[in-house]
Amino acid sequence: MSNETNKTAAHATDIPPRTKPSNYPEPFASRMNGREKRPLGDFFGLTNFGVNLTRLGPGAVSALRHAHTRQDEFIYILKGRPILQTNEGRTQLTPGMCAGFKAGTANAHNLVNESSEEVVYLEVGDRLPGDECSYPDDDLKAELVQGKWQFTRKDATPY
Repeated sequence: MSNETNKTAAHATDIPPRTKPSNYPEPFASRMNGREKRPLGDFFGLTNFGVNLTRLGPGAVSALRHAHTRQDEFIYILKGRPILQTNEGRTQLTPGMCAGFKAGTANAHNLVNESSEEVVYLEVGDRLPGDECSYPDDDLKAELVQGKWQFTRKDATPY
């Protein structure tokens, strides 16, 4: 890894992937099979925003379809042709395309790799405290508490 001592520069694929593939509780965590995230922002100690280099194998999804109350999100497609699913419908993305999701709009979104080739993209999101996440397709909601996601069912019972 280049410049490992002061961590100011590195090759993104040299940064280790997360050891835990998903923070979701079961039965949702296993739906993230085929997704690999390299936490680039964490590697450099960034605290105001996160950056992940994410790979989706064939058939994999980026996340459950979700919307944040406080976190803006941005993605930039490097490789592959994922389907972006939002409240408006489905959009085919290609390398060089990007998408942004403004906090508080309730526009739930995710990426699905329906192709036989891998998808690689950068995702960027801020880390504002007090963020909440809704999942319109699943019995799940999340709240960011002291930097960690806490998940409950929509009726607030814990998993």
